[in-house]
Amino acid sequence: MANKNKTIVIGVGRLGSGIANRAAAKGQDVIVVDPNPKAFYGLDDTFSGFKVNADSTDMFALEEHCDIKTAGQVVIVTGDDNVNLFLAYVCSLVYAVPRIFVRFDDPDKGALVEGLQNVKAIYPFDLTLVKFNEIEQVERK
Repeated sequence: MANKNKTIVIGVGRLGSGIANRAAAKGQDVIVVDPNPKAFYGLDDTFSGFKVNADSTDMFALEEHCDIKTAGQVVIVTGDDNVNLFLAYVCSLVYAVPRIFVRFDDPDKGALVEGLQNVKAIYPFDLTLVKFNEIEQVERK
């Protein structure tokens, strides 16, 4: 059974650590996964979640170290769109995670997850462009 309060963040770069820090500060149970132990340096000193130093494509690591079957949501933000796409499918179809957020640098990759009802694609470029347009409109007033 999924724990709505349990979030797994896969990829602990700037975006992943920011998401993990925010979720932990809000009282969520957070597990972060990254193959590079230095990636965890981006987490706050007060980060209260669990750190898993593992390859996120290793299903044993996801099952045994993260207990992914009980996750309420997974946030996939590695630096590799292909790995992110693979993990989105695994989390959706193998583990039936209720909510999955997956980052893609290439907006065309989003079409590959459109049929998965529990997967939402995010695109940093598009989000930055939207924010720029908002700021530009305020400055013109």
